[in-house]
Amino acid sequence: MVEIDPYDPTARPKKRTALGRFKHENAAMVINSDGRAVVYSGDDERGEFLYKFVSRDTYRPDDRDHNMTLLEQGTLYVAKFHDGGAGEWIELSFGQNGLTQANGFNSEADILVRARMAASFVGATTMDRPEWVACHPSSPMVFCALTNNTRRGTNDQQPVGGPNPRAENQFGQIVRWVPENRDHTSRRFGWDLYAIAGNPMVKTGAYAGSDNITTENMFNSPDGLVFDRFGRLWIQTDGNYSNEGDFAGQGNNQMLCGDPVTGHIRRFLVGPKGCEVTGLTFSDDHRTMLVGIQHPAGQWPNTARDGVPRSSVVAVRRNDGGVIGA
Repeated sequence: MVEIDPYDPTARPKKRTALGRFKHENAAMVINSDGRAVVYSGDDERGEFLYKFVSRDTYRPDDRDHNMTLLEQGTLYVAKFHDGGAGEWIELSFGQNGLTQANGFNSEADILVRARMAASFVGATTMDRPEWVACHPSSPMVFCALTNNTRRGTNDQQPVGGPNPRAENQFGQIVRWVPENRDHTSRRFGWDLYAIAGNPMVKTGAYAGSDNITTENMFNSPDGLVFDRFGRLWIQTDGNYSNEGDFAGQGNNQMLCGDPVTGHIRRFLVGPKGCEVTGLTFSDDHRTMLVGIQHPAGQWPNTARDGVPRSSVVAVRRNDGGVIGA
């Protein structure tokens, strides 16, 4: 991970090795009740892991220079999910949990650079491509999109179970957890599956999806997750848009809006052919939504010059000027 200061054009980007070296899809940060910064991040690869970083120092509201150093020192953890809804964070520190020279780890820096190997060694849970993590703005709930994993269950290193309940998982799921005592620095958490994507039009059983997936809102490969300030969960997809076979009726990649409490999910928009819908932010008044449309294959936008489809950022506004999603 690299941290950039957008307020100082002369500042050098800083590599945040303390957060671990792996295929970070995003970094979701909260300031815990004790002032420490907690950063959640998934490793976007089949059979890799979900991580948490807890800063050593605490956030100071009126000391920006100090706060710019919060990600330099801290402790990295990796998640282990147990069947039945319990989970734990395993510390990835030199000398802890067998991470010693005798077992091939020479220093804390060595562990951070080889975070995947350290996570495997301590027995963390392999995941179905953990991508975006999103933290609820007013509760301790945290969500992670597990995009897909067609290799799940094909070897002993990626067994079926826990938050990864299906073999040859072409649809993906969204896992949710709450830290013990509402404390993001806690070593323990409880978890469940907020949504299991599927296709109830052509599939039955586990591959039809969870109860909150219907023919009206079905999708595959959840990727981007963003909470708005009102606590609505926005879900963006990057998956199969063939509209055939297992994916019949699902159409192009899309963005949906979910209620994190009731589990109700509704489709909000559908992208052009071949695109990934990714990236989301709002104006301060939440009356304009900005959505990223990445690598479309069709005429998007239809340029008079050469007709080449281009990645774009779309501004969405309500006709009545109201809050998006209300």
